[in-house]
Amino acid sequence: MMYAIYHIPGVKIGVTNNIKHRVEEQQGYDVGEYEILEMSDDIDYISKRELYLQERHGYRVDRQLYKDLFNNNFIELNNMDINVTEMTSTFPCPVNKLKGQLMDNVGKAWDTKYGSVFITPQSIKWIMDNVKPSQYTSDRCYVYNKAFARWFDNNSMVSGKVCSTQCDDCGDELFDCIRKWANERGLYDKGDPKTQYIKLMEETGEIGRAILKNDTEQIIDGIGDAVVVLTNLAELCGVPIEECIQEAYNVISKRTGKMVNGTFVKDN
Repeated sequence: MMYAIYHIPGVKIGVTNNIKHRVEEQQGYDVGEYEILEMSDDIDYISKRELYLQERHGYRVDRQLYKDLFNNNFIELNNMDINVTEMTSTFPCPVNKLKGQLMDNVGKAWDTKYGSVFITPQSIKWIMDNVKPSQYTSDRCYVYNKAFARWFDNNSMVSGKVCSTQCDDCGDELFDCIRKWANERGLYDKGDPKTQYIKLMEETGEIGRAILKNDTEQIIDGIGDAVVVLTNLAELCGVPIEECIQEAYNVISKRTGKMVNGTFVKDN
C-alpha cells in the first residue's frame, strides 16, 4: 500500500493512503489547493516523516503516529460518505441503522478541527452513546467533533499509547501549560519536592472528602489539583510527568489479575 504526505498550505500536513477521498471528498479541497510532499510504501518511515514535516513547517504536530492509528491493518474505506463540518460529523443514515454502518467501516478515519478521529470497536460505543438525529431529516445523524476528538485524547489506550490532552485556551499540551504557569511563579526556583508532597496529601484528602459527599464538582476539582501538584513534583524531581505516566503504563499494560471486593489484585 502506498502512503502520501500531503500539504494544504496554511492549514495542515497529513498522511493518507487515498488522496482523493481524504483531501478532496472529505476535506473539500480541489487539485491545486494541496500538494503531495512525499510518497512511500513504508508506513514506519511515512509516520515519522509526517511529524517531522509538521514541526518543521510550524503546523500542529499530531499526538499519535499514523501507523499507531491504523496498526497497518486499517484502511480508509469509501462506502460511507461522512459530511465533516467545523462543528459536526454527519453520518448518511438514521440512528437505528448507524451501528451496522459503523461496524462495516471499522478503520475509516477523517480529520476534524480538533484532531483526527477514526472508527474502532471502542469508538463505535462512544458514537452510539452520543449520536443525535438530524434536525432536518430522519435519514441522517451526527456527533460533535470536539467531544469525539477529546474522547480519543482521554482514551488513548485505544491505540496502545499514552498521550496528553491539549489546553482549550492555547492548544498546547496541558502539562506544558502547567509547567509554564509554575515556572512563571518561581515554583521551580524556590519550590521543594517535600512541600509539594505535603500539598499532594492535602489534595488527596480533598478528593476523599468529595467522594464521601458524592460531590462530582469537588471530585473533578480535587483530581485536577492533584495532577497539577504531581506535574510540579515530577519537575522538581528532575523527571517530566509524561515519562512517569508512560513508564507506569508500560508496566500495567502487561499486568494480569482480577477484581476482588472492588479492588484489582494483580497476579503473582
